[in-house]
Amino acid sequence: MIPHEPDFQQLYNQHHIMVYNLALHYLQNIEDAEEITQDVFVQAYHALESFKAQSSLKTWLYRITINKCLDFIKHKNSQKRFFIFGRKSQSETEYLNSSNFEHPGILLENQEKAAQLYAAINKLSENQKTAFILSKIDGLSNPEIAEVMQLSVSSVESLIFRAKTALKEKLSIMFENYRKK
Repeated sequence: MIPHEPDFQQLYNQHHIMVYNLALHYLQNIEDAEEITQDVFVQAYHALESFKAQSSLKTWLYRITINKCLDFIKHKNSQKRFFIFGRKSQSETEYLNSSNFEHPGILLENQEKAAQLYAAINKLSENQKTAFILSKIDGLSNPEIAEVMQLSVSSVESLIFRAKTALKEKLSIMFENYRKK
């Protein structure tokens, strides 16, 4: 059954910026974030009638967005591996531009530092990265993150702590190497 247009339009109007920003934080690329945002709302449109309201619509959209981003990253990484082993991805430009840093909220002079920070964030485990982004970038509380990730609050606290510890280590090494240049 297709959901009512006004319900979906309202859902989109209320949450499209949140979905886009979360995708942008994960992927650091405007076009990829726009594609994911579109994919999230296509999936939400088709699943809205079956939404069981066991969580809020916002939590549900967060979960869909995170899963879409993680799937996108896995697909992109597998494309890179194929290219490395002699098979090209769908386009060479896609491969060459896969690691660009494009985030409109970052001032030009801070883009290099932000790119290094996001490079370190991208090296975290999926759960640590998700918890860190939801907490420190999107500003969600630990109980909200626990609901989105379907974990206990103490697990979320642990993930954020380990993410911060790992980031401190990775960034200190990066900046130490940067100072040596």
